[in-house]
Amino acid sequence: MDDRIADLFARHGPLVYRRALQLMGSAADAEEATQEVFIRAAAAIDGFDPRARLSTWLYRITTNYCLNQLRDRGRRRDLLEARAEEAAPAAVPYDLAKMVQMRRLLAEADPREAAAAVAVFVDGMSHAEAAQVLEVSRRTVGNLCDRFVRWAAERLDEAGS
Repeated sequence: MDDRIADLFARHGPLVYRRALQLMGSAADAEEATQEVFIRAAAAIDGFDPRARLSTWLYRITTNYCLNQLRDRGRRRDLLEARAEEAAPAAVPYDLAKMVQMRRLLAEADPREAAAAVAVFVDGMSHAEAAQVLEVSRRTVGNLCDRFVRWAAERLDEAGS
């Protein structure tokens, strides 16, 4: 492994892992995502702008990778979930059900809206902080979050939640 990548992993691996765990929900998925993020970072490191912050760059790679994984899984999981619901007990812990519902919404949402919503609502960033990470204006962050909230509310209403 290139020394730059080894150093990058040593300094930022825990940050990437925590971010992936937060989005993916399981340690195994977070470990896999962390590995994939650093593989992607290694492939793109020569194009990295040294004026930017590495942590911001890795945050974006991690968030995008995890949201894409959740979106892809959602497509494959629909059939499996239908079968599991038939066999599963009716009582599901409230928090677990809400967490699954949120991950599903993020997986189905517009990627830009999902990224803004995660930054603001999950990570607790201000619009200014999210704008810097996402490389958009504060106003765009607000608009993306508003659209996500409206879209998610409609989806939840349709589902009867």
